[in-house]
Amino acid sequence: MLEIRWHSRAGQGAVTGAKGLADVISTTGKHVQAFAFYGSAKRGAAMTAYNRVDDEVIMNHEKYMEPDYVFVIDPALVFTSDVTINHKDTTKYIVTTHLSTDELVKQQPKLEGKEVYTVDCIKIAQETIGRPIPNTPMLGAFMKISGMYDMEFFKESMQRILKKLPQKIIDANMVAIQRAYDEVK
Repeated sequence: MLEIRWHSRAGQGAVTGAKGLADVISTTGKHVQAFAFYGSAKRGAAMTAYNRVDDEVIMNHEKYMEPDYVFVIDPALVFTSDVTINHKDTTKYIVTTHLSTDELVKQQPKLEGKEVYTVDCIKIAQETIGRPIPNTPMLGAFMKISGMYDMEFFKESMQRILKKLPQKIIDANMVAIQRAYDEVK
């Protein structure tokens, strides 16, 4: 079973991102879950979202997991939350930050010795979509790191998921996804 934990602040799109990823995955015949845990129900509060993916029906509905991937879409949470909790030796971290991976690990010793990737999803979202909502860029970075799906398939699927939005927003999200895919290090 593949498990993903998102660290975010309410209003940054982690729940929407987790549900969007689940929607894409569900079209490929896999079983998937997407859910969230909110500490405080107000915008800006720290929160977590989760995905589980498996070939078999998923009977586990607990929030506890040992994630294969951890997405941190608010850079401050690397320092204010324990994003490494319940990790495995093979957990991969994708962190939104303006720092290089080496700079980030130097500033947060808990990431030392872990597989960490960085990309500035907030900057990408601001420059492409016009709002600092880093969820779709994070998914672009995830596609690069995981190799889960071909990028064209993923973008076509996301266009379907975003179809209720104006075309210019859909197009901007496609650019954001591609940029994060290209810029993650």
